[in-house]
Amino acid sequence: MSKVLKRFLEYVKIETTSDANSDTSPSTEGQLEFARKLVEELKDLGLEDVSLDDKGYVMATLPSNIDKKVPTIGFIAHMDTSPDMSGKDVKPKIVENYDGGDIVLNEEKNIILSVSEFPELKNYIGHTIITTDGTTLLGADNKAGIAEIITAVEYLIENPQLPHGTVKIAFTPDEEIGRGADHFDVEKFNADFAYTVDGGPIGDLNYENFNAASANISIQGTNIHPGTAKNLMVNSMQVAIELHNMLPVNERPEFTEGYEGFYHLVGFNGNVEKTEIYYIIRDHDMQKFNKKKETLEKIVEFLNYKYGNIITLDIKDTYYNMKEIIKDRMEIIELAKRAMEEVGVKPLISPIRGGTDGARLSYMGLSCPNIFTGGHNFHGRYEYISLSSMEKAVEVILKIIDLNAKNS
Repeated sequence: MSKVLKRFLEYVKIETTSDANSDTSPSTEGQLEFARKLVEELKDLGLEDVSLDDKGYVMATLPSNIDKKVPTIGFIAHMDTSPDMSGKDVKPKIVENYDGGDIVLNEEKNIILSVSEFPELKNYIGHTIITTDGTTLLGADNKAGIAEIITAVEYLIENPQLPHGTVKIAFTPDEEIGRGADHFDVEKFNADFAYTVDGGPIGDLNYENFNAASANISIQGTNIHPGTAKNLMVNSMQVAIELHNMLPVNERPEFTEGYEGFYHLVGFNGNVEKTEIYYIIRDHDMQKFNKKKETLEKIVEFLNYKYGNIITLDIKDTYYNMKEIIKDRMEIIELAKRAMEEVGVKPLISPIRGGTDGARLSYMGLSCPNIFTGGHNFHGRYEYISLSSMEKAVEVILKIIDLNAKNS
């Protein structure tokens, strides 16, 4: 069995779903269990400075084996999986020599990975594909990235004749709930630049991402018996619906693509007396991003005028577009681009419609674009990944390290 596949299948067995309602780091015990396993594996491989800190961050070093000084490269992936769907008891299915047809994930529950819904499956005819059993996510986001990084480093250890500079690796907790860089020690990591291995389909190369904010809105209603409610009741749920409908309909995720931003209603919990709603706000363009926040503030201001100051709004920025940092370090992008081309992968440079640890790390002083893992349909039951894409990701990591050693 391919080493990267063997690792991946072992990693997805461990439940590492992060929890936004937890105030610990990492947010769940499963991530610590996984981190400890990774520490032992890295030590067994012979890496140096292997550590697990009290916040759940794993770091290790592969020392340089050449005399000349070259930039130190880092590779980063996250250990948690999304809370959008269960990551417990993941039972991956291996489809060898995929024939291009629909894949039955779960016959009992009639869950099918269909070509009509996911036409990109046709790109993998003849490949080995790893899917879910339809009841959980798979965890390629981002355990595929971890497996690919470790497999690449193992290859260098087993082939000491291959020249390379110092390579740093790090595995972070809680990326899926926006905390992946909260306690990342950039100074300890001590890399000149890094890549998150956290992208999607083969060829993904990203150095643009959303500017991001969260908006928590609390609405205090007045609950009166409906029989005597005229001119007295204020139904907080109705006010929440009114607020939502004042936001532009065409700026919802389901109607946007590319560089188009959105307001995304991700939580609604209420009754007549009190309702709380939660949005995430996204846009690549900083001016448009700020305008979106301003629009929401004005809507709340209007409804407070209408209903008598019953709404509180708390908006917090969470991360920013790494392009503003990476634009001054485009040699990092050129290095990854050339590495892909030299191993037969066509680079697909596109904006991330989301964020990565690398976005925040770039603003913390560690320029950190994103490269592919090979996965599709992250965060849900239809997630899958091609083995050949995973193996190409390993090749790309190795080629980046090789070109860095040769060209610096």
